[in-house]
Amino acid sequence: MKNNKDLFDGMIIFCAVVDANGFAAAAERLGHSASHISKEIARLEERLGARLLNRTTRTLSLTEVGRVYYEQASMIVEDAREIRNRIVAAGDTPTGLLRVSVPVSFARNYLDAWLPDFMETFKNVRLHVEASDRMVDVVAEGFDVVVRAGRLDDTGLIARRLMTSRLLTVASPDYLSRQGTPQTPAELTGHTLIDFSYRRIATTWEYMGAGDKKVSVSVAPRLVCNSAETEMAAALAGVGITRLPSMACETEIASGALVPILTRYEEDPIGVFALYPSREHLAAKVRAFVDFLAARCGVMPAENTSE
Repeated sequence: MKNNKDLFDGMIIFCAVVDANGFAAAAERLGHSASHISKEIARLEERLGARLLNRTTRTLSLTEVGRVYYEQASMIVEDAREIRNRIVAAGDTPTGLLRVSVPVSFARNYLDAWLPDFMETFKNVRLHVEASDRMVDVVAEGFDVVVRAGRLDDTGLIARRLMTSRLLTVASPDYLSRQGTPQTPAELTGHTLIDFSYRRIATTWEYMGAGDKKVSVSVAPRLVCNSAETEMAAALAGVGITRLPSMACETEIASGALVPILTRYEEDPIGVFALYPSREHLAAKVRAFVDFLAARCGVMPAENTSE
């Protein structure tokens, strides 16, 4: 999901190039240089694995794939603009202190890079962000928005799905070369395990077996911690095998620092949600922030958003 923001920005630039019928005109419209626009289109084509535009020194035309992509992308961009217009026109202007709690990994991989844009767009909002893996009490502790992953309890909070994340079993290449790679969940019992705990130490790890039947493995972790960052650091150091949400370790997996194992036994992806106390009389600052997160996560209203 980390590339969704780049993909969405690429959509905006691509649509501007097509609408303006050229890089220079699009650059002037967007406030960038023509070379920047050209590089962004090339990056978009590389990410998609398809050529979208035929270009010569004098002409610019859509490929067949580019025409299909433009039809879909232009609708998504227009929807995003409509969301922003609704926020701007939603009565009172977003203002005041906004208290937010997010998992450490969500802050590190996503929110840290997005906050400057939010603050630039909503200049009257002051932010207090707590990056923590602890289970906060949204109402009692006075948070306006909380981002959490996993199955939701019936807390009475409003939940909006932002993305999905897989629960991966991972270890460092060094650990696997020394201790071997488990081929089935049952083989975990012979390995050093690292676990993440909110309130209790897990006694079982669950996987999906043949015929979608649950497979439970009794575990006795040697290291238990309440920080996903500490958990990951231990795995990176070769201490043992752990389980991490994909949103927390996608960079480490892409670099090869961590290796996913038992992938054919993975459970279904879990949701990552923005939670807030009430839909009724929702403060403009809360709606602005939740809509902003949804847009940056690439949520498509008809498919992934639930509120």
